[in-house]
Amino acid sequence: MSIKKEDPRAIRSKEMFKNAVFSLLSEDHTISNLTVQKVAAKAGLNRTTFYLHYLDIQDLLAQITGEILNELSDRIVDLIQAKDLSEKQQLTQVLDYLYIHRNYLLILFKMNQFEEQLFLLLKQLLETRRKNTKKELPANYVAIDIKTASLVGIIMWWIKQGLHFSSDYIANQIYLMYKVQ
Repeated sequence: MSIKKEDPRAIRSKEMFKNAVFSLLSEDHTISNLTVQKVAAKAGLNRTTFYLHYLDIQDLLAQITGEILNELSDRIVDLIQAKDLSEKQQLTQVLDYLYIHRNYLLILFKMNQFEEQLFLLLKQLLETRRKNTKKELPANYVAIDIKTASLVGIIMWWIKQGLHFSSDYIANQIYLMYKVQ
């Protein structure tokens, strides 16, 4: 069975459309103002090229969202399996990724598509860390859902209002608060 490779031109076009969306959303944070015409013009491509890759604006946004969530999921899975990184280094890497995609994440937060997915990914990370811990946890230890919700809240605040703090600083603060497990 052969795996069909995507045409490099298609990859480049999709990247141009994605960058156009990021650029337009950074100018105007309202998704409803995005149109195929605006995205295509910003990308320097035509509408026909847009429709070769996407059904409409919602399909484009869904694909971009899926791509970001898949990349984040891959990073979290890699961190779960990493043995040579400290907890703080692992958290810093996740925060670095979120920082890079912050402009689009702000839009996703408003659409409530991202918060739930981020919660599930971080919960998986915390559950795995707890399962792999070598020490016995006390019976009154903070529940995974509560710990995950507070972590997601901190990350959302950081993306929305606290970006003047580095990802390393936020990771250190979280680590000091939670001793992430």
